Formats: sequence, C-alpha cells, structure tokens
Amino acid sequence: MNRENVMREALSDLEAQRANNIETERQRREEARAKSAEIAALLDERQKLFFSGMRGAFASPEKAKQISKAVIKRLPRYYRYLGELLEDNVERISSNDLSKKMRVTASQIRQDLNNFGGFGQQGYGYNVKYLYTEIGKILGLDIVHPMIIVGAGNLGQALANYVEFEKRGFKLVGIFDVNPVLEGIAVRGIEIQMISDLPFFMKENNIEIAILTLPKNKARDMAEILIENGIKAIWNFAHIDLDTPDDVIVENVHLSESLMTLSYNLSQYRQEHIDDEK
Repeated sequence: MNRENVMREALSDLEAQRANNIETERQRREEARAKSAEIAALLDERQKLFFSGMRGAFASPEKAKQISKAVIKRLPRYYRYLGELLEDNVERISSNDLSKKMRVTASQIRQDLNNFGGFGQQGYGYNVKYLYTEIGKILGLDIVHPMIIVGAGNLGQALANYVEFEKRGFKLVGIFDVNPVLEGIAVRGIEIQMISDLPFFMKENNIEIAILTLPKNKARDMAEILIENGIKAIWNFAHIDLDTPDDVIVENVHLSESLMTLSYNLSQYRQEHIDDEK
C-alpha cells in the first residue's frame, strides 16, 4: 500500500471516529433534553447564543474578500440540499451525514461554513432550517431581485418559463426583443416588449438584474444601454465576456464551455478504463 493510500485510510478512520464521538455526544444531549424541559430550553438558548455571533466574519468586507470563489460557488449547492432536507422534515444534520448526501468530505463542509462563522455545534450538528436561512441571507436571497430578460428567443423564453427563479427571490418583470413579430406575445403572463421601450421601463421600475440572451455581436452594445439606465447586475448568456464598470456585477455563462468540460471528463473516464483493461 503506497503512502497516499495509507494517509487516505488514516484520515478516513479519524473522520469516522470524530463522527462517532459527535453522535455519542448528541445522544447524551437528547437524553438530557428528555429528562427536563428546562434543560432542553437551556440547550436551545445556548445554541442561539452560539449562532448569534457567526455572521461577524462575513460582515467584514476584508474577510469577505478573502473567501475563495470556489467556496462561494458551493454555497448554492448547500442551499439546495438543505432545502430538500427541510422538505423531508429533517431538523438537524451532522456534517458527516450531510457529506454523504452531497458526496463531499465532512471536513470540506466544515471548512466552507467556517468562512462565515461556523453555524455548527459539536454534538448537535447543524440546525437545518437556521443554516438554510442564513446561507440564503449570505446569497442575498432574503430580498426580492426584480429582473428582465433581453432577447426573447428560445433560450430567453425557456428562462422566462423557469418558475424556480421566483422561489429564490428573482422576480421576472419584463421581457424585451428587437423582433416586432414577438411584440405582445405573453410568456408566463409577461408580454414581450420592444427594446425601444427598455429605457422608460427601467426608469419606471427598479430593475436590478438583466439576463442577456442575445447574439454576441449585440451583447456589448446592449450591456452599455443597460448600464446607462442603471442596471446593477448582468447574467450574460451571450458567447462573449463582458467588461463592465466595477459597480456592475457580471456573471458570464458559456454553455458550450460546460459541455466541453463534460466531454473532457468523459474522455478521461474512458481512457482510465481502457488503461485498467490493459
């Protein structure tokens, strides 16, 4: 057995032992709760006090800048899994159990959440509802974000029909295109308007986010129009990276790049299995 495998097994054993210790402590706490309502109340109060200071790290701009983009990109996944746990009426979960559901290590979960103050308590695990709510706040999902779609083609209409956005606080209020044939057609109750109406619409409505589903040769000019009219963030599906002022946030989404990544992983998997067969 090589050194890497030995280390992997040792870390696995340590993680298993830690999980066992946490479960033993949890059982002791549950027994104490069952014996006395007063003890249960004290334990709950202790948990609230512990949780009350956990957002301090994230509240600091200096600390926020130190958090890696990789951690930020994992937060929506935590949020999704916690939402599923809530739907299943799960009240508490350990990092070990959450790791099994998400197929990441428990230490990775603890490290990620420690960037924002922790959220967990040894022997108790994570309060699912509280953690779900707090991660939602970190992601900015505790407020409504009015948004528009610019480009009412197949992709634009598909995004307009995606009802999950509103459940996360993203409220679609307008759809725009240059094609007069599309004018007045309703997509999920919202009529498509012409681009010429866009400046007035943005002036009358407090739009935060614009979703761009335009050809790349139109995207830059449209981004400038949106920025001139006060847009704060752009979700860009055009096949071009947008450069914007520092006060305008852009998330560039290149679907073909994701597909190419999938292709690479598929090729690697096949190559590894060919090597194994040899």
